[in-house]
This record gives sequence, C-alpha cells and structure tokens, in this order.
Amino acid sequence: MTTTPLTGPRTGPRAVLTRMYAAELRYLAAGGPGRASFALLAPFFTPDVVLHQAAGLPYGGTWCGHDGLERFFLAMSATWAEFAIERQEFVYDGGAGPGGTAVVRSEIRARARATGTGLAFPILQTLRVADGRVAEVHPFSWDTAAIAEACRA
Repeated sequence: MTTTPLTGPRTGPRAVLTRMYAAELRYLAAGGPGRASFALLAPFFTPDVVLHQAAGLPYGGTWCGHDGLERFFLAMSATWAEFAIERQEFVYDGGAGPGGTAVVRSEIRARARATGTGLAFPILQTLRVADGRVAEVHPFSWDTAAIAEACRA
C-alpha cells in the first residue's frame, strides 16, 4: 500500500473527495469492514487523518489515523445492517488547489442492526483536504438522539 500524496491537476478537494467516495463504494461492494481490505481507501487519507463523530452516536468519538478509520468502519458495520447514501451534493467544493475544506451534504437511508429500525436522515460533513488527501472530517447529524434511539436494543 502506498502512502504517497495524490498529485497532479486533480488534487482539489472536490476531485479528491469524488475519487474517495468512489473508492468507498468499491470497498463496500467488496464486502466492507472485516471483509474488504482497507487498502482500497487508505491512499485517500493522510496517515494522521482525524474523524470527529458526535459523542451521542453509537460510533461516536474521535477516530485517528488509518487504524482508527478502519475501526470506525467496523463500528459502523456493527451498528447498521444497511447504510446507503441516497444522494450527495457538494455545498462547497473547497476550491481548486491541493488543499482546502469542502462541505458535502448526504441523504442517508439506514437500518439499525440491533432493532431493525429504518431511518432516513441527512449528514453535513466538512472535510479538510491537505496535499491531495483527506486530513480531517467533521460530520454533523441533525438528530443524534433519534439515531442513537433507533440503534438501542
């Protein structure tokens, strides 16, 4: 697995995130957490990437580095029997340079593993890109209490 920064004219936040989201779909199609290799996603994240999830979520907390992201995906898989991004839009694409912060709004449809409860909810993410890779992610869920309740057995 290479950890060299992605370089060239396609290193703006929107381009990096578009490729990362496509890799995430390949990762999930290959079996996802515990089955597919995280190496499919690793090149899109800095080695010291930080993901900040709201504390009230079943997978809440701060997840650091590639190992942290891999554990996060395992926690998501343990929480959700189904998790699909129905729609995704760039609210702000972060500009054209190799770094910057993009804002992405996603519509999620999910089913909790513990209860079987289905939910549809939006997530707004700020994603900081540095040297052509995702360095930091802040997802904002509108109703963390509803998500936590749906997942509580």
